[in-house]
Amino acid sequence: MCMVNRSGTANLPLHYGKVPAWLHQRMALLGSAICEAVVVNEGRSGFLSRLSDPFWFQSFGAVLGMDWHSSGITTSVMGALKNGLRHRQDELGIYVCGGRGKHSRKTPEELDGLANRIGLDGDSLIRASKLTAKVDNVAVQDGYSLYLHSFVVTRDGQWVVVQQGMNDMSRQARRYHWRSAGIQSFVDDPHDAIVGPNQGCIVNLTDRRSRQARDASVDMLNESPGAITAELKQILAARHLQMPEHHEVRPTDVFLKRLHGVLALARSSETTQFEDLLLTKGLGPRSMQALALVAEVVYGAPSRFDDPARFAFAHGGKDGHPCPVPLHVYDATIQHLKDALNKTKVGHTDKLQAFNRLDSQIRHLEKIATGPDFEAIVENEWRQSSRYGGMTVIGKTSDAVEQKIRGKNAFSSKQLSLFGRGG
Repeated sequence: MCMVNRSGTANLPLHYGKVPAWLHQRMALLGSAICEAVVVNEGRSGFLSRLSDPFWFQSFGAVLGMDWHSSGITTSVMGALKNGLRHRQDELGIYVCGGRGKHSRKTPEELDGLANRIGLDGDSLIRASKLTAKVDNVAVQDGYSLYLHSFVVTRDGQWVVVQQGMNDMSRQARRYHWRSAGIQSFVDDPHDAIVGPNQGCIVNLTDRRSRQARDASVDMLNESPGAITAELKQILAARHLQMPEHHEVRPTDVFLKRLHGVLALARSSETTQFEDLLLTKGLGPRSMQALALVAEVVYGAPSRFDDPARFAFAHGGKDGHPCPVPLHVYDATIQHLKDALNKTKVGHTDKLQAFNRLDSQIRHLEKIATGPDFEAIVENEWRQSSRYGGMTVIGKTSDAVEQKIRGKNAFSSKQLSLFGRGG
C-alpha cells in the first residue's frame, strides 16, 4: 500500500561526525535558554507545539550550530536539550526522557519515576511511549529501524515524542513527530510529522485507508479493536519538509530576501536603539545578526521556518557549513539571552521585549532590504571567522580556510570518518 496521506516528509541524509564537547556544552546552554524564552512567551504548550513542527525543529538545530540538514541534528538537539534542562526541569516544568540506543530503552523507567515524583499518570505516559514506538517501527514499515526515542512531557501531562529511524542501505534517516494535543488515535493518521525521504510504496497501517487491513489483522488474532480504537483521534495535518542531499549550504536553500533583512538589521542605524534596550556594551553587527535569528526561532510564525538553512547564519556549523562556529558570538548570544531572562524573573522585561522586537524588525526590513549575493555573504563569514573565534570539528578556522579557498568542501569524507558516526 502506498503511503499517500503522510502528515510530513523530509530527507535527512546520514552523515559521519560527532559533536565536539565545546559545541555540545553551548548547545545545551542556548537550547535551554531558547526553551525558557518560548515558555515565557507562549507557555509550555507553545514549546511543545514548536518542538512537534519539523521545520521549526530543523531551524532550532541550525541556530544551535549543528549540521543544518543531516540526521545528526535530531540526536544532537535532543541530547543537548535533555542535558540543558536537567537541572532546570522542575523550574520550567518540562522534562526530557529517553534518547538514543540504550537510553531509549530506559524511557518507561524514566517516565515511571518522573510520574511518581510530580504526580502524573505514569501508566498512560508509558503506554503512549510504547505505542508511538510500535507504530513507527511496526505499523509503518517504511524501511527505517528506530534508534532514537525522546519523550518530552510537561508538568501538566502534555507530551511530544521525537523519534528517528535509520535505513543503512539508503543511508537515509526518517524522523517522526507526535504530540498529545492532537492525537485521537495511535493507529489512524496519528503523526504531527514524519520526516524522511520518499521511499515509494511502503506499508503504512496508520494510514486511514488502512483501516480495513488493521481490522482484519485484529480479527485474525481474535482480539477486539476496542482496546486501541477507544483512543481514536485524528491530528491536524502537519507541514512537509524535504531536505537535500548536499552537505554545503547553497543559494537555493535560503530565502535571500529574508537573509538580507537580518543583515540590514545587524548593520542599521537602529542597532543603537536596540543596544540601549538590550543594555549590552559593544554589541556589534555579527552578534546582532545571531541574536536576530535566535529571536526568530523564539517568536517567529511557522511560515518563517521554510528555509532552515538560513538559521545556520547565526552560529555557523560544526563542519564549516555555511561557516565555522563563531565561539565569541555564540557565547555572547547565550549571555544576552540569559541576562534578558534573568531580568524578566525580577520584573524587568525591557531586554526580553527588545529581543522580541528583533523578530518584528526583521520582517519589516526584509521588504525593502537589498544586499550582496549569497556567495559573497558566505565568503564574508569565512573571511571574518578567525576574528570571531571560528571553530570546526578539526580545529580553529585557520585549519580549514585553505581548503575552503581551494573550492573544496570544508572537510573530506576521509577527514570526517576520523570522528566516527554522528547523530
